[in-house]
Amino acid sequence: MKNRRFINMIPYLIVVLAVFSLSSILNRSAVERMDYNQFNQLLDKYTVEEATVSVSNVVVDIKGIYEKDGEKISFSARIPNTENQTNTLMEELTRHVEKITIVNPYESNVFVETLIQIIPFLLFGIFAFFLLTRMNTGGSSKAFEFGRSRARLEGDTKVRFDDVAGCEEEKEELAELISYLKNPKRFAVMGARIPKGVLLVGAPGTGKTLLAKAVAGEADVPFYSISGSDFVEMFVGVGASRVRDMFKKAVATAPCIVFIDEIDAVGRQRGAGVGGGHDEREQTLNQLLVEMDGITDNSGVVLIAATNRPDVLDPALLRP
Repeated sequence: MKNRRFINMIPYLIVVLAVFSLSSILNRSAVERMDYNQFNQLLDKYTVEEATVSVSNVVVDIKGIYEKDGEKISFSARIPNTENQTNTLMEELTRHVEKITIVNPYESNVFVETLIQIIPFLLFGIFAFFLLTRMNTGGSSKAFEFGRSRARLEGDTKVRFDDVAGCEEEKEELAELISYLKNPKRFAVMGARIPKGVLLVGAPGTGKTLLAKAVAGEADVPFYSISGSDFVEMFVGVGASRVRDMFKKAVATAPCIVFIDEIDAVGRQRGAGVGGGHDEREQTLNQLLVEMDGITDNSGVVLIAATNRPDVLDPALLRP
């Protein structure tokens, strides 16, 4: 249990470290950088409290802090190393700087400084990899479950046709579907083909959901229910992922019924958006059609959808 909690905390620890690293880089980018002339002007105008000097064969690196209007400001100067200029520079430093520290250039923190700049990107990459891994392996943390199906499973709806008033013609048409769900092998032996889905059309409150539950109750099969709006999110690919996950669960408990209420939220006619763009909703609909068309083996899974706006549905959903 403790190990699981620690694993769940890893992404948040990575985010915290990334924030601190990014903050360090931002602070470093706030350092005032200057050339030789600007540095000389700095020495003449302000009091430099301390400076660290690194002299190599090529350049002289100076880092320090000076006070301006009561505020301490960090600065950095990189000056070409020429004999006369460097001697003059060291004399000026000795005269104006309160504390000078000379460091060996070969002991400088070039590697550390480079590593600090790279760390945020490494942490972000690790976090993204961890996130995708948890999504693909079905991690237990809710933060990683947005790609999983939100369909609710009811083992026994306890609703029968007797509980549905009226709708006699609809009950007769659905009786064959119930027979198939009770004994799908018999239909397979006969070579009969059952529709991949049933569309219930009617005004709000006319009992479409209750009728779908009654079919599951009469057939005594599991009943998955979900709203069309539960598929589409702002993240590209989430809706299609939820469709795949939903049918994967349904196949595992087949024969069963998958009920999608208000399917017009995801099943609107394609190409009707701005510029006919291939947006997230269209990807979700495409995946739903793939599952219904039997490209994957979804034998025993019957889709029942409900809507009060059949006029806006994509023709691919309405074809026989």
